[in-house]
Amino acid sequence: MAAERLPDRFRDEEHLEEFMSEPPPDLVEMMKRLDGDLAILGIGGKMGVTLGREAVRAAKAAGVKKRILGVSRFSDEDARRKLEAWGLETLACDLLDREAVARLPACPNVIFMAGRKFGTTGDSSLTWAMNTLVPGHVAEHYRESRIVAFSTGNVYPLMPVKSGGATEGTPTEPVGEYAQSTLGREKIFSHFSLRNGTPVAIIRLNYAIDMRYGVLYEIARKVWSGAPVDLSMGHANVIWQGDANTQALLALEHCASPANLLNVTGPETLSVRFAAEAFGRLFDKPPRLEGQERDTALLNNASKAAKLFGYPRVPLLKMIEWVADWVKSGGRDIGKPSHFETRDGKF
Repeated sequence: MAAERLPDRFRDEEHLEEFMSEPPPDLVEMMKRLDGDLAILGIGGKMGVTLGREAVRAAKAAGVKKRILGVSRFSDEDARRKLEAWGLETLACDLLDREAVARLPACPNVIFMAGRKFGTTGDSSLTWAMNTLVPGHVAEHYRESRIVAFSTGNVYPLMPVKSGGATEGTPTEPVGEYAQSTLGREKIFSHFSLRNGTPVAIIRLNYAIDMRYGVLYEIARKVWSGAPVDLSMGHANVIWQGDANTQALLALEHCASPANLLNVTGPETLSVRFAAEAFGRLFDKPPRLEGQERDTALLNNASKAAKLFGYPRVPLLKMIEWVADWVKSGGRDIGKPSHFETRDGKF
């Protein structure tokens, strides 16, 4: 999408979700080629709802009839109503229940978005079950499908800021039980990919943002409220949620056995200090900076994905402008902090 077509601001959440789920031409073309229906497991989370809507819109724009199924426990009934209004078929399912998973409809294309991060420190057993047992249930049931599975860049070690970030070839070194269990998720999908020949793509994501959550929102809220901005994790990667969703859908054509690893994030190494000072200028409120940047951070190099999918459509400076306007306008916070500042892996 050309930069001049990007909106100056978002009027409300409806406008935000409409824009965020707009399918680009390459996704529409892929939908014309993609055989069969699509199941999105764990669709009820902060990314899944707009990913599902984008898939429906892409299929419609492609002129293909495709069943798109959204599976979740659906603790958020508003999300379920939205999905059904947009044309998705929804099914409530506890993915921890192996028999319930076995009853899910067969589907040649699967996007797996389920998992658990926050609360791990207090109940790590549930985190391990969600992040390793559930993938086993899913990989077994969908052994004849192609599967795109979401993971995280937390599986990598902290990287030197000047390194450009971890590539898919960087040895994993997860810190903390969340990152360890997410690497376990990857290994389960990789095992079943090898054992059954199931084509799999694993998306190592850092960090998706929209106006209501994410690294930029958290920095902006602190600057707006006068709270200190911690610089100890002084750098990060971010990507517009719409771009991350698009790349995950496009990855259905890049599943393989053995599993294909793909880092998904923006091309810039974001300086937290730079972001805080940019928000300070936009708010006319000097930021309160606390601590000092370290020479390492959790950083991913997404050049492999960029070669496959192109660069993200929404640039960093536009995201900063949008977030600043959203915060100044009192836009909603969905209450799901990233805790990107965490260096010890405890969530």
